[in-house]
Order: sequence, then structure tokens, then C-alpha cells
Amino acid sequence: MSADVVSIARDLIRCPSVTPLDAGALGVLERLLGDAGFTVHRVTFSEEGHADIENLYARIGTEAPHICFAGHTDVVPPGDEAAWSHGAFAGEVKDGLLYGRGAVDMKGGIAASVAATLEYLAANDGKPKGSISFLITGDEESVAVNGTIKLLAWAAERGEKFDHCIVGEPSNVETMGDTIKIGRRGSQSGTLVVDGVQGHVAYPHRASNPVPDIAALIVALSGDPLDQGNAQFQPSNLEFTSVDVGNTATNVIPAQAKAKFNIRFNDHHTQESLRALIDTRVAAAAGNRIKAHVIWEPSNSDSFVTRPGAFTDTVVAAITEITGRVPDLNTGGGTSDARFIKNYCPVIEFGLVGQTMHQIDEHTKVADLEQLTKIYRGVLDRYFA
Repeated sequence: MSADVVSIARDLIRCPSVTPLDAGALGVLERLLGDAGFTVHRVTFSEEGHADIENLYARIGTEAPHICFAGHTDVVPPGDEAAWSHGAFAGEVKDGLLYGRGAVDMKGGIAASVAATLEYLAANDGKPKGSISFLITGDEESVAVNGTIKLLAWAAERGEKFDHCIVGEPSNVETMGDTIKIGRRGSQSGTLVVDGVQGHVAYPHRASNPVPDIAALIVALSGDPLDQGNAQFQPSNLEFTSVDVGNTATNVIPAQAKAKFNIRFNDHHTQESLRALIDTRVAAAAGNRIKAHVIWEPSNSDSFVTRPGAFTDTVVAAITEITGRVPDLNTGGGTSDARFIKNYCPVIEFGLVGQTMHQIDEHTKVADLEQLTKIYRGVLDRYFA
């Protein structure tokens, strides 16, 4: 199997690994890494109520320093495959673009890290001056319960210790080299519930309508900022995503109204302090008249930041050498499996340009794949120097 980054990316894309299916994607990596001298483990995790997930951990070398490339081979569904200009899982290249689900998010990034590692090993007698590992899951695009979080615990139980990690998520906004993700905000969801008294709309004095009350609480919670952000993070934000009373009748005042919301929060808060803050604000806005409470959903997403230092300097230097750009160190966007890895070692995210991820005709420039491979190779050269 070729070590060329485009060939690796195409082989991965041609595996229709929509979560929770593997469809052969981990096998592609197992063969490549095994042939290069890695010790490769395929590990399946289970949990009641969730699909079994296959994962892969591979390592070469036994000494420090130990750098890990992390990522996921699972992808989101392609949607209407007839709407794709090229087959969603065909891995076609046309006019310098590689098309396919996962090209950007994030099989292209994995392919670049593998190709760079194989090049580095070929130039260094097949052995790193330390250790290189790959931590790959098939459960990132879904609920993420049988993937990275369990694979990390499994590795720790075996005595694996990571010094640094790069997650190949598509971090760049407009062009290669413009952004490194050095952290992420946390994510917490909940449902605001307002209880009323059901009744006939012609006799409102015999009922208590929760609809105007929940509207007032939504305005109150949306109006006051949660914080002002800081040097590493933008301000936390609470967004309401739905309002529902479950009422199909126009002449009945409903008994209850619910509004779902999500909060993306920075390191001014923990999950516990954030919940306490919102509960307090709900109580204050409700006063003695409105009966309201929040039902909180479980969350495995805390905020984190990897402070700039020697590791980020190493990655920045490799990026600047290849692209001529000094990347922005950023914590914006959604969540990723880096939120689990940060409990084990400093972690950053750097991959392809993310503009087409999850879209019809997802694609990446072949030139970007080649640049990313050179950047990862530059990181390895500097890391082990």
C-alpha cells in the first residue's frame, strides 16, 4: 500500500465508515502502521444502550518523548448521495481536489499524519528518537462514549504515558496555516421547564398560561452575559434551540412549556458552577409567581486550554516554515475529542481547512494534503531534534 498521502486518504474515504460502522477504515491504518513496525492494537468497547465501537492504538518506540497523533475515522452520513458531484465514498480527485465524506473531517488529516510519520521513519532508520503513537476512534461524530475516552483509559492502564498530542481536526478557517486550536469551550445542554395550569382560553382566570412566562424567562436568560471572556476564550454564550408546549388545540391553555438550550462556556466556569449560575438566574427571573426549573443533561465536555509554550512553538515553527504564515492560537468552534486527551497531556488541534466539512461535496485541495504532510513531518523533525 502506498505511503503517498493522497493514496492513503482515498483508501480511507472509500471505507463508508458512518458512525458506528468501521467498514474497513481501521484495517487500512493497521496494515500501514504494522508494516512500518508499529505495535498495533484493535480494541472494541461496549456500553449498554450504545453501539459497539472499534478503536485502534498503535505505537512505535519505547522511550520519551512520546508524541501522539489522535483522530477519528468515523464520518457523518453523506445525506442525499445523488446530490454529490462525485461519489460520497469514491475518493475521486478532479481539478486538484479530493472529494468524499471525511476528506476534511478528518480522514485527510489522519492520512497526512500517517504519511508524515512513514516519511520520518524512512529517514531515521525506521525508529523515532522517542515514541510516536496513533490513537484513532470510530466514535467521535456520535455520542463519543465507546471511543477516545475509553481508549485513553485503556492505554493508561497499560502504562502508556503521552507527552504531547496533535489532533488532526480541520482547524484552519480560510487557508492552510491560519489557525491552531489550543483549547475548546465546554458544552452544557438543558431544558427550561415552566409549569402552568391547563384551562379553557375563554376562562383564563381559571388557568395559568406558561407560554408568556417561558417567553419572559427566555428573554431574561438571553439578555444577561455569562462573562466577558478572557485572553484565551471568547465570552460564553447561551442559545435557546427550541420551544415546545405539546399543544395541538387552539382553545386550550397548556399545562407546561419547555425550552431547550445549549451553553458553550469558557474557563470562567465549571459545569457545576455554570449550572448553579443558571439555576440562580432562573429563580430570580421567575420570582414567587412563575413555577420554573431546569433539567440538566449529562455532559462530558469541559472547557480547556493548552497554554502557549515549547510545544506550541514547535508546531508554529513547522507551520510557518511550510506556509509562511504565523497561525492564530484559537479556542473557538465546537467540541472535539481533545477534551478527553487534555486530561492526559497537552493537546492542540491542527488539520485541514474546514470549510466543506459535513457538506455535500466535502473536499480538500490535494495541495493542502501535501502541505499538511510536510507540516507534520516538520513537527516530528523538530520534536525529536
